[in-house]
Amino acid sequence: MIEGLFVVLEGVDGAGTTTHTRLLANALKERGLPVHSTREPSDGPIGVQIRQILTGRLVVPGLHGPRPPSWTTMALLFAADRVDHIESSIVPNLMDGVTVISDRYYHSSVAYQSVTGGDDDETIAWVKEINKHARKPDLTMVLDISPEASAKRRIDRGGGHEMFDDNDLQKQIGAFYDRIDAHFPGENLVHIDSARPIADVHQDVMGHVRRLRGEKV
Repeated sequence: MIEGLFVVLEGVDGAGTTTHTRLLANALKERGLPVHSTREPSDGPIGVQIRQILTGRLVVPGLHGPRPPSWTTMALLFAADRVDHIESSIVPNLMDGVTVISDRYYHSSVAYQSVTGGDDDETIAWVKEINKHARKPDLTMVLDISPEASAKRRIDRGGGHEMFDDNDLQKQIGAFYDRIDAHFPGENLVHIDSARPIADVHQDVMGHVRRLRGEKV
C-alpha cells in the first residue's frame, strides 16, 4: 500500500488554520480520498492537559499565587503530546494510505515556545532539539496575516481568553512565522496570504496539495 501524505497548516491564532484544515479535509473527501484531520494540542491525554493549561483551568503554585507552567514545561508537554500524537494517530493513518491533515505541528512549538522563552538562538535550538525525532510533513502551509487582522478575528470569534492571546505576543509570534523557513531548511514549506476571502485562500491551499499529489494545476 502507498503511504499517505502528511500535510500541516500553521500560523498565528486567527490565521485560519482550523477553518482551512476543515475545508481541505472536506474537499479531499469529496474527491473520494481517505482523509484524517487532526490538531495539536491533540485530543490525547497530554493534549487535553495542555488545553486545560491554555484556558487557565490547570495552574501550578507560584510565589505570588497560582500561575501557568513555565515555558520550558510547556515546551516539554507539547513535545510529549506530539510523540503520542504521532504514534497513536498520525503514523497509523499514513501507513494505511490515509492523507493526514494537522492543524499545527512542531513549527508551532518552535514559534510559540521560542518567543515565550526569549527568542534567542539557545532557546530556539533547544525547542528544535526536543522535537527532532518528530516525523517531517510532506507539506507545511503557513497562513500569513497581519497582527491587526488576526486580532480582529480573535475578537470576532469570541470564546474565553487563552494563554497565548496577548496581542503583543501574537505580533512577535507572527514575526517569527515570517522567517520560519530559515529554521526548517529542506522542508517543503510555503506561505499563503490568509487575509483574503476564505474561498481564495482555500483555492491556494488546494493548489499546493494538488501539486504535492503530482496533479496539474
